[in-house]
Amino acid sequence: MNNVLPGYTQTPRLQTLMELAAQRTKSAFSDIKKDWETKIPVGRFAEPEEISAAVAFLASPAASYINGINLPVDGGRTPSL
Repeated sequence: MNNVLPGYTQTPRLQTLMELAAQRTKSAFSDIKKDWETKIPVGRFAEPEEISAAVAFLASPAASYINGINLPVDGGRTPSL
């Protein structure tokens, strides 16, 4: 089994979480979004297609010899090698 570990991805759920954080902290939505994006080394949220591309690769014959991995697809947020 392989696992894909997605980071912040531009979805309606992420939008809702940022809105709730803005309400909870009495901050502007744009400030919350900017703050969250700065925690990602590439400086932006993933597009859903970027996550699905990793899943499609792992499900393809090209990845037939890859087994038992955890693949962070998070713009570098998870520390690794």
